Order: sequence, then structure tokens, then C-alpha cells
Amino acid sequence: MVDRRSALPSMDDFATWEPVLRLMVAGHAERGSARPIHVAGRVGRHGWSLPLPGRMSSTERAAVEAIRKALARGGATEIAFSAEVRPCGRTTLGLVRPGPAVEGAIGHPGLGVLVLVEGSLAEPWRRLPERYLGSVPAPSADLESLERTLRERLPDAVGATEEEIAAVEARLGVALPDEVKVLYRVTRARWEDWGEDYGAAARVGSAVGCELFGLDDLHSIDAGARHPGWAQASTEAAGTPPGAAVQGLAGSPGWIAFGTNGGDTFAVDLTPGPSGHTGQVILVDHEQSFGAELVADSLTDFVLDRRKAEGGGRRDRPPVVARVGSEGLRTVEAAAHPALEVLAVDASDGAPFSLAPVTGLPRLRTLTAFPGALVDPLEVAGLSGLEFLELGAREWRVLLDAGSVPRTLKAAAIRVHDRNHLHTVSIANEILALWDRPQIVQTLLEGDLGPAV
Repeated sequence: MVDRRSALPSMDDFATWEPVLRLMVAGHAERGSARPIHVAGRVGRHGWSLPLPGRMSSTERAAVEAIRKALARGGATEIAFSAEVRPCGRTTLGLVRPGPAVEGAIGHPGLGVLVLVEGSLAEPWRRLPERYLGSVPAPSADLESLERTLRERLPDAVGATEEEIAAVEARLGVALPDEVKVLYRVTRARWEDWGEDYGAAARVGSAVGCELFGLDDLHSIDAGARHPGWAQASTEAAGTPPGAAVQGLAGSPGWIAFGTNGGDTFAVDLTPGPSGHTGQVILVDHEQSFGAELVADSLTDFVLDRRKAEGGGRRDRPPVVARVGSEGLRTVEAAAHPALEVLAVDASDGAPFSLAPVTGLPRLRTLTAFPGALVDPLEVAGLSGLEFLELGAREWRVLLDAGSVPRTLKAAAIRVHDRNHLHTVSIANEILALWDRPQIVQTLLEGDLGPAV
């Protein structure tokens, strides 16, 4: 869809973009040649992706800031652009407002990710915890020692009643471990119990070993809240090794958050890994979108400062994730394995590949293939479990014309070589239309940058 009417206040004014375009074409190798040149990028209210050489000067930064302010005035979060600059200086500028069905991706050369199923998450973020037989509290869990220590440290604390604890269990839908009940019977950690004494919160934190959440603030770690967006999540995989104490999950109804170190979250784990203990304490890193680290075998150990850490391993281990082609495996056959979940194919330094060896693999959910990397794009139709697919524009054209776009997809992307995504908007809208998703609006502007000097 091409909309030549105003898209955003001041964003449809060529003059708003002219300073940035001049900076981008000034150092272009083909500027002054007989051929048109293309430049493209993306500007958002929280960042930008522009192919400018070296560090940005104050002039360049001011030009970008003017666009960001225009975005803010128009209520938009991000806009992508592509421009064709002819030798005479006449310029066609295409502005693309991604819209609600497109997940912005600063740094991504294309339009971003097309979210085909609203609110969808990549499979690892939908994964539920396994239940391992024999999971029990750690031998170090000592209710008497825990209560005695807490009462010695917090002699004047106001504890929770059994009714208050039962109400929290009903809200969470799980039975709290006995150690957690002991903790909150000693202190329910409510601000109203401390009055104007802000030091009381500090004393509770010192006694427990973290900034303790109030009883009413206990909550489970929501996997969906940690989803980093399809651009990253589609390429990640995770699993729980046989000897792991903590399951490889983004979240769990059994990860009950009870405190923080000021950024990361401490939780008791009611769904431990195969070698873990029920009620162990884990740390959920706010900078990570997946997994958790073992901190203590029990809440008793945590309070008594008998802590330890479980060494983390790579989540995306072969054969779960594989790259074929440039700087990867030499053949698709080498990647074929029943456990394969994510496959990236790049033929930039060789002949294209057939997908026949991975047809029918039960867990393959993500395929990213660079333009020209596939012998036959229609082989994609044989991958029955795909939820994310990234292809070049030509490959998408083949699938669309054949009516062979996999309907199992939850998200998709169009890969471009040169950041010039003007020609991909119509293809993106065809893909979105298959799922009745909102269309992308493209605005075309004309201007003149003058001939090269």
C-alpha cells in the first residue's frame, strides 16, 4: 500500500530528512557516478540504525535528533526509510510506518519482523516445566534454624497470619514451601507495618539477604514478560541438561519471586531440574531473557549465607541450533538431526542448498535463509512445524505465487542485502493479508539533493 498523504506530522516533509540524506550520500562510493545510489536506515525514539562511517559528529546527531523529535510529536516509536538518489540529485524517499503488526528491529536491515499471530511467543517462551520424580527439599532446609535466626535478627517484626498466607497461595495457585511460610510468619514485609521507619526495610533486607517483597507482592516469573521479541527469540533455543539443578525455562508457575538485589530477582523454585531441590533459591537475571542461576539449595542456606552458583552453559548448543554455509557447517545434511530447532542457511560464499535433508524434522521451528541461499524455495512447504521464517524477497515471491506460505507461522521477516526495503513493502503486506493483519503504510516523497560536487 502506498499512501501519498500525510503520514505523521512533519514526517512527510522532505526537508525534515534532507540533512540526514545529505550526510548519508556524501561519503557514498558511487556518488557522482552515472548510476542512482540507494541509502536506507531506521530511526526510532530509543535508537537508530544508519550506515554512517565512524562516530557521529554533532551535526549528524542533531540531524537525527530532529527526526526523533518529529517521531515523538507524531506519536510513533519508529520509522524506516529508503531513498533512491539519481545522479542529478532528484531523490525519491520512501517512509515506512511499521504499524501494529510489525515488530521494530533497530539494526535489522529489513522492515522488521511481521507478527502474524498477535501476542505470539517463540516456542521456548511457551515451554512449560517438566516434573521430575523424586524432587524433594534439600537436606539443608531447616525450619527451626531458619525461624530462630530470623526472629533473632527481627525481634519486633509483624508476621503474617495463616489466613493471609492461605490467601496468597490461592492467588498464586500453588502451595508455598514450608520455608517460605516460616519467613513470612516472622515478617510479612508490609510498608504499613513499618510506619515512617524506612530503616526497617533495610533491617529486613539485611536479615534475609535481599530486598524482600511483601507477602502480597509474591508472584511467579512470567515467561512472556521476558520475551525479547521475535527477531532474537526465533534464533534461540534452550534445554535442560541431565544434571541441571535448574530447568532451562524463561519462566515457570513454580518460580515464586520473593526478593531482589536491586535489579535481578530471587525466587524459590518449585519446579527444579533433574538434580535440583524443591524450594531451592534461584536468581533471575533482568538482563537475560531466558534461564536462571542456582543461588542456594534452600531458603535456609540463602538466609544463613550458605550460597553457591551453578555454572551456566550455552543454551544454543548443536544440534539444536545450526548454521549452514558461510562460517558454518558445509552441508544441510550435517545439520539434520531430530533435535534441530533453528536452522540458518547462507550461500554467500558458495552454491545454494536444498532443504530436503531437514524435511520432516519434528522440532524444526525456525528457518532463516539469505537471499539466493535455497535451490528451491518451495521446499520450505515441506517443513511442517515452522513458526518463524525469514527469506529474501524473491523466495517469498515464489511461495506467495504458489500459495505455499506455511500457515503454521507465527512471525516472519524479509531479508534484504542492501537495506533497500522499498520493494519489499508490497510483499510484506501480502504476507500480512494471509493472516488478516494490519497493513504497512508507505509514504513516497520527492526532493532534490542537487548534483554531486
